[in-house]
Amino acid sequence: MPVAKWNGVVLAKSDTYETVEGNVYFPPDSLSREHFKPSATHTHCPWKGEASYYSVEVDGQTNADAAWYYPEPKPAASNIKGYVAFWKGVTVER
Repeated sequence: MPVAKWNGVVLAKSDTYETVEGNVYFPPDSLSREHFKPSATHTHCPWKGEASYYSVEVDGQTNADAAWYYPEPKPAASNIKGYVAFWKGVTVER
């Protein structure tokens, strides 16, 4: 079961997930929501669409834009709608 952690705290854990381009995407209900803050950052992927970001907060420390998701992905990426992936030092263990 994949587990996403940052600074020793579990951010997401689920036995249901999607893997796209080597990234594990966690379903929205698997997140420890108290650690996620919406970000104004957006990026664009030609085949997935526009990504939105969350900053992650743990014990008073912030990891800006450490998580991303596609709220309205293009049809080719519909399987990851709302699912969240991580980077910037967040570890994902399987």
